[in-house]
Amino acid sequence: MLTVPFALMGGVFMVYFYGVNLSVAVAVGFIALFGVAVETAMLMNIYLNEYMEKLVAAKGNSSQTISHADLRKYITDGAIQRLRPKLMTVSVSLFGLVPILWSAGVGSDVMLPIVIPLIGGVITSTIYVLFITPVVFEMVKERELKKNGKLIIPGSHENT
Repeated sequence: MLTVPFALMGGVFMVYFYGVNLSVAVAVGFIALFGVAVETAMLMNIYLNEYMEKLVAAKGNSSQTISHADLRKYITDGAIQRLRPKLMTVSVSLFGLVPILWSAGVGSDVMLPIVIPLIGGVITSTIYVLFITPVVFEMVKERELKKNGKLIIPGSHENT
């Protein structure tokens, strides 16, 4: 759910930049934007959890600890695995939405307020999902592993 404020920032900036008044069409654009943003963030979390499960499986039994370097490596691998699909999704969305900004045909006055928040929010939510989500995921998993005594703290010289 943390992706929603980042998507909101981009959408609000674009609405302000284009000088569009808030309307039902803009609200529909924001609703669609939030759906796309949450869905892509969830997919990133699924990939990161998948790689976290691979790390746990690679470490074997439940009594073995995980090093900080291993945790970072597996989270980075999971984020990299999701990079190309996310960028493809965003580029296809933008390739479909950006031409509506310059359209002047019938119905363009209705579509423009829907598209403007989508474009801004997709860009900012992509930045969040690709760069901040893995960092937040690592912080949460690191805290969880420390709490359960499964993380080797650098400099502790613990060998198990």
